[in-house]
Amino acid sequence: MNPTSSCYQDMIDQLREQMGYDFVSLAFAESAVNDFVLTWKYASGNLNNRYKRIVLQSGKGIAGIVFKTGSPMLVPRVVEGLPPQEMYNYPILISERLTSLAAIPLYLADRVEGVLLAGYRGEQRMSQDGVRRLYEKLQGRFGDFEIKELIP
Repeated sequence: MNPTSSCYQDMIDQLREQMGYDFVSLAFAESAVNDFVLTWKYASGNLNNRYKRIVLQSGKGIAGIVFKTGSPMLVPRVVEGLPPQEMYNYPILISERLTSLAAIPLYLADRVEGVLLAGYRGEQRMSQDGVRRLYEKLQGRFGDFEIKELIP
Protein backbone atom coordinates (compact mmCIF):
# COMPACT_ATOMS: atom_id res chain seq x y z
CA MET A 1 0.00 0.00 0.00
CA ASN A 2 1.30 3.42 -0.89
CA PRO A 3 -0.97 5.92 0.85
CA THR A 4 -1.79 9.14 -0.91
CA SER A 5 -2.11 12.53 0.75
CA SER A 6 -5.87 12.10 1.15
CA CYS A 7 -5.30 8.63 2.58
CA TYR A 8 -2.97 9.96 5.30
CA GLN A 9 -5.45 12.72 6.08
CA ASP A 10 -8.28 10.19 6.31
CA MET A 11 -6.19 7.96 8.57
CA ILE A 12 -5.43 10.71 11.09
CA ASP A 13 -9.00 12.07 10.95
CA GLN A 14 -10.31 8.59 11.82
CA LEU A 15 -7.69 8.09 14.52
CA ARG A 16 -8.56 11.41 16.17
CA GLU A 17 -12.29 10.70 16.10
CA GLN A 18 -12.05 7.08 17.25
CA MET A 19 -9.56 7.70 20.06
CA GLY A 20 -10.96 11.06 21.20
CA TYR A 21 -7.81 13.14 20.72
CA ASP A 22 -8.05 16.88 20.23
CA PHE A 23 -5.18 16.94 17.74
CA VAL A 24 -3.32 14.40 15.59
CA SER A 25 -0.53 15.25 13.18
CA LEU A 26 2.08 13.62 10.95
CA ALA A 27 5.58 14.94 10.38
CA PHE A 28 7.85 13.56 7.69
CA ALA A 29 11.55 13.92 7.09
CA GLU A 30 12.68 15.76 4.00
CA SER A 31 16.18 15.69 2.68
CA ALA A 32 18.07 18.92 3.17
CA VAL A 33 21.55 19.88 1.96
CA ASN A 34 23.54 18.35 4.84
CA ASP A 35 20.85 16.98 7.12
CA PHE A 36 17.18 16.16 7.37
CA VAL A 37 14.45 18.61 8.23
CA LEU A 38 11.04 17.63 9.50
CA THR A 39 7.79 19.30 8.68
CA TRP A 40 4.26 18.65 9.90
CA LYS A 41 2.50 17.58 6.71
CA TYR A 42 -0.96 16.53 7.89
CA ALA A 43 -3.10 17.57 10.83
CA SER A 44 -6.54 16.77 12.19
CA GLY A 45 -8.28 18.92 14.77
CA ASN A 46 -5.87 21.78 14.16
CA LEU A 47 -6.73 25.28 15.40
CA ASN A 48 -4.95 26.98 12.50
CA ASN A 49 -2.51 26.23 9.68
CA ARG A 50 0.67 27.33 11.48
CA TYR A 51 1.80 23.71 11.68
CA LYS A 52 2.53 23.89 7.94
CA ARG A 53 5.22 26.53 8.53
CA ILE A 54 7.09 24.64 11.26
CA VAL A 55 10.43 23.29 10.03
CA LEU A 56 12.55 21.35 12.50
CA GLN A 57 16.09 20.03 12.41
CA SER A 58 16.75 16.50 13.59
CA GLY A 59 16.93 16.65 17.39
CA LYS A 60 14.85 19.85 17.69
CA GLY A 61 11.22 20.08 18.75
CA ILE A 62 8.93 17.13 19.41
CA ALA A 63 9.25 15.63 15.93
CA GLY A 64 12.99 16.24 15.75
CA ILE A 65 13.68 14.54 19.07
CA VAL A 66 11.54 11.51 18.23
CA PHE A 67 13.07 11.34 14.76
CA LYS A 68 16.64 11.50 16.07
CA THR A 69 16.23 9.08 18.99
CA GLY A 70 13.82 6.69 17.31
CA SER A 71 11.98 6.50 20.62
CA PRO A 72 8.46 7.58 21.52
CA MET A 73 7.92 10.68 23.62
CA LEU A 74 5.23 11.01 26.27
CA VAL A 75 4.44 14.35 27.89
CA PRO A 76 1.54 13.76 30.31
CA ARG A 77 1.46 17.42 31.41
CA VAL A 78 3.26 20.02 29.30
CA VAL A 79 3.31 22.57 32.15
CA GLU A 80 5.18 20.10 34.39
CA GLY A 81 7.25 18.29 31.78
CA LEU A 82 8.70 21.20 29.82
CA PRO A 83 10.22 24.39 31.28
CA PRO A 84 8.25 27.52 30.25
CA GLN A 85 11.44 29.28 29.07
CA GLU A 86 12.00 26.44 26.56
CA MET A 87 8.50 26.35 25.05
CA TYR A 88 9.72 28.23 21.97
CA ASN A 89 11.63 25.03 21.12
CA TYR A 90 8.28 23.23 20.72
CA PRO A 91 6.29 25.36 18.27
CA ILE A 92 3.60 22.72 17.66
CA LEU A 93 2.69 22.87 21.37
CA ILE A 94 2.31 26.63 21.24
CA SER A 95 0.41 26.89 17.96
CA GLU A 96 -2.00 24.07 18.85
CA ARG A 97 -2.19 24.81 22.60
CA LEU A 98 -1.47 21.19 23.52
CA THR A 99 -1.40 20.30 27.20
CA SER A 100 -0.60 16.57 26.91
CA LEU A 101 0.76 14.44 24.09
CA ALA A 102 2.49 11.35 22.78
CA ALA A 103 4.70 11.23 19.70
CA ILE A 104 5.62 7.93 18.06
CA PRO A 105 8.35 7.27 15.47
CA LEU A 106 7.24 5.77 12.17
CA TYR A 107 9.75 3.36 10.69
CA LEU A 108 10.26 2.33 7.09
CA ALA A 109 12.93 -0.29 6.41
CA ASP A 110 14.48 0.07 9.90
CA ARG A 111 14.83 3.82 9.59
CA VAL A 112 12.68 6.56 11.12
CA GLU A 113 10.89 8.39 8.32
CA GLY A 114 8.16 10.19 10.20
CA VAL A 115 6.46 11.01 13.49
CA LEU A 116 2.85 10.58 14.56
CA LEU A 117 1.73 13.00 17.28
CA ALA A 118 -1.54 12.73 19.23
CA GLY A 119 -2.53 15.12 21.96
CA TYR A 120 -5.06 16.90 24.09
CA ARG A 121 -5.75 20.56 24.81
CA GLY A 122 -7.90 20.32 27.92
CA GLU A 123 -7.82 18.44 31.19
CA GLN A 124 -7.61 15.01 29.58
CA ARG A 125 -4.11 13.57 29.86
CA MET A 126 -2.04 11.23 27.75
CA SER A 127 -0.68 8.37 29.84
CA GLN A 128 1.45 5.30 29.28
CA ASP A 129 -1.78 3.31 29.14
CA GLY A 130 -3.09 5.75 26.53
CA VAL A 131 0.04 5.20 24.43
CA ARG A 132 -0.48 1.44 24.70
CA ARG A 133 -4.08 1.84 23.53
CA LEU A 134 -2.86 3.95 20.60
CA TYR A 135 -0.31 1.29 19.69
CA GLU A 136 -2.99 -1.43 19.91
CA LYS A 137 -5.33 0.64 17.73
CA LEU A 138 -2.62 0.95 15.09
CA GLN A 139 -1.61 -2.71 15.56
CA GLY A 140 2.04 -1.83 15.02
CA ARG A 141 1.40 -0.24 11.60
CA PHE A 142 0.42 3.11 10.16
CA GLY A 143 0.05 2.82 6.39
CA ASP A 144 3.38 1.53 5.08
CA PHE A 145 5.08 2.50 8.33
CA GLU A 146 5.93 0.22 11.23
CA ILE A 147 5.73 1.30 14.86
CA LYS A 148 8.48 -0.51 16.74
CA GLU A 149 8.72 0.76 20.29
CA LEU A 150 6.43 1.34 23.19
CA ILE A 151 7.08 3.40 26.28
CA PRO A 152 7.54 0.78 29.03
